[in-house]
Amino acid sequence: MKKDIEIPIVKDVYVALVQEWTDDFLNKEWNAVIINDRTSQIDMVLVVSKGYDGERKTSTMRHGIGVVAAKSFEKIELVQEEVLRLNNEFFVTFYADGKLYEKRFLFEKHTVGEQNLQQIPFVDKPGILAR
Repeated sequence: MKKDIEIPIVKDVYVALVQEWTDDFLNKEWNAVIINDRTSQIDMVLVVSKGYDGERKTSTMRHGIGVVAAKSFEKIELVQEEVLRLNNEFFVTFYADGKLYEKRFLFEKHTVGEQNLQQIPFVDKPGILAR
């Protein structure tokens, strides 16, 4: 019975933290984005995010993104600088090709910073891709 269950593998969908300048606060801020590098859109995108480190943890946030077009991205949430000291997990669920996909993306504590920035495709801003 278990051998008959197909668990599709997520490919070409990523979560990144991108650094952007904000004129409102005159500083740089980190925004989490979901990137769809597939040739087709993904539907009913849900993202559950949380930060944790032993006893310390943040609130669990739930985001209904909806549709992410092919070869594009959508913003998930603003991530405060203090939260980057924790492990940040983004659990993504979506429909594509008539199947339900899910994947856990992780930014380990103290790995998000200026020293690890790279250019993020489609967003065209500096950032860091989750593992």
